[in-house]
Amino acid sequence: MSENIKPDDPLGVAVEPVKQGLLSWLRERFVAGMLIALPIVATFIILEALINLIDSRVVPLIPPALRPETYLDYAVPGFGLLILLIFLTLLGAVATNILGSYFVSLTDRILTRVPVVRSVYSVFKQIRDVFQSNSAGQYKEIVMVEYPKSGSWAIGFVAGTAKAEPAHKLGPNFITVFVPTVPNPTSGFLLFVKEEDVIRLEMSIEEGAKLILSGGLVYPEYPRPVAPVVTGK
Repeated sequence: MSENIKPDDPLGVAVEPVKQGLLSWLRERFVAGMLIALPIVATFIILEALINLIDSRVVPLIPPALRPETYLDYAVPGFGLLILLIFLTLLGAVATNILGSYFVSLTDRILTRVPVVRSVYSVFKQIRDVFQSNSAGQYKEIVMVEYPKSGSWAIGFVAGTAKAEPAHKLGPNFITVFVPTVPNPTSGFLLFVKEEDVIRLEMSIEEGAKLILSGGLVYPEYPRPVAPVVTGK
């Protein structure tokens, strides 16, 4: 048998190794480099555009005496973003006290009664309520439930065990699962599922929310990274 003939070749035909040309090698390396650089460059471009947009809206609202360019020869990038972050932090601090809560509730009542405006405001209010309830620890974990039919699985948030009348009518071992819709997670379906019929996932609530909001494009790392064990001397 010739040395150039592969033993597992059923036809016994010699297969010459394919030599890669210089242009082909350069093209493959260029594409690989472009794929690596693309998300990095896109991230910086989006952040730059966002910072410039915020600066262009916020900085004109600041008195000239408080702007850095009044004392420097150039504008400070991101100064408007910094002012916006400080303003939102102060707004959150004010809104969490009794007087602030009253004004927030008053604003909600006014905006939900204005035609056209209430349609837009109600959507963002629902999103705000979802994040507020999540930060309060309303949802316990992420599970997969068989929905809407046997053999199809959906991602859901566990709110806890079933209580009150649903628990009385269904019996023990039922949990409450909220299955959000995509791409609007403020709507969805409330399911009462037997605890042994769900598949529990290790991902966090935030990771599950990212998976849903991305329409299944952003998956958390799995298997989960194991933290290094620190042993004392």
